[in-house]
Order: sequence, then C-alpha cells, then structure tokens
Amino acid sequence: MPHHSQTEIERKYDVDAEARHPLLVGVGAVAVQQEPERHELVATYFDTADLTLAQHRTALRVRRGGHDEGWHVKEPAEEGRTERQWPLTDGDEPPADLRDHLRPLIGDEPLVPIARVTNQRDSVVLLDAAGFEVAELTDDHVRSENLRAGGTQEWREWEVELLAGAPDTRTGRTALLDGIEERLLAAGARPSESSSKLQRALGL
Repeated sequence: MPHHSQTEIERKYDVDAEARHPLLVGVGAVAVQQEPERHELVATYFDTADLTLAQHRTALRVRRGGHDEGWHVKEPAEEGRTERQWPLTDGDEPPADLRDHLRPLIGDEPLVPIARVTNQRDSVVLLDAAGFEVAELTDDHVRSENLRAGGTQEWREWEVELLAGAPDTRTGRTALLDGIEERLLAAGARPSESSSKLQRALGL
C-alpha cells in the first residue's frame, strides 16, 4: 500500500469557550477567508506498552472522518513535523509497511491503543489573491480519553497550519505565522501548553 508524506508546519493555541476567531485577511498574502467547514474526527492513538514512540517524539494514530482519514505517523523534522499517511484498514491493525517503517524504533513490540480523541472541527481555509491555499485555521472542540490510566478531558484549541501556497522561505513562513498569531492573541488565544492532543490526553 503506498503512503505519502508531507511537512506539517503549525502552531497551536488554547482558547476559552466564548472566543471568536478573528478576520485574518490582510495578514501576509491572505486575501480571502473561506466559510468554516465542520467535520467530526475520531482518532485512536497507538504506542508500545512503555510508550517507546512517544519517547522518540513520534505519534501513530488512525483517524476516521474528515478529508485526511487514514493511518498517520508524525515524526520530528528540521522545521515542523513530517506526517506520513497510509490508507485506512478495516480494524485497528496498521498496514504492514507502516509497521515496517516503525520497526527501527519498536522492533516487533505489540502496539496498543493508548488514547482516543474525538474532535468537532471547524476548519477555515485562507487563500491568497490568486486563489492558492496559504494556511488553514482550525477551531477544535476536543474530548480525549486516556486508555491507559482512565479519565477524560475536554478543551478547545485553535491550530494554524501552513498549506501549499505558503511562502517558500523559512523567514516568510515564520513572518506569516507571526502575523496570524498576533491577531489570534488579540482575540483571546494563548500559545498552547501542550505540543499535541496526544500529549495532553496522556497528561505528559
């Protein structure tokens, strides 16, 4: 089964229930802010019993719902993270070549479900004047279950992820994210204390 990979460059923010996301037109090349699209996403995260993947800053999940459902592996990269994606399987057994990809980290250790994250997501795509997708702002209402220790949490977060039409230099990308961040902070957002939903779900 083929898989594809992409670099994921994003920033996360914690927000209160009543916060409203601001207009981002005029930040950098952003010329159009589309209407929000709603999706319900359910992701189950897997790791070894002693969280070997987490220790290597790697996350494995299967996500159902939304436009990118499938198996995802997120790994550290020089800028942002590398996300690799494989098609959905019927059950909770990852595709064989995904297992092969992780073998250098976990050998043949069994993978067990460690967290489930249910997310009501409103996603807003930001376009430049030529219609290219520059970035996506997502407004996530999240409920997580810790499948190891028990317990649930609920929170809301905003996430900004750069898309294919983002600036092609690192300084340009940083400037765009900084400009968006300025407006999000003014609207009541705070830089997130957790680097990922999984980290928060597990209380790491």
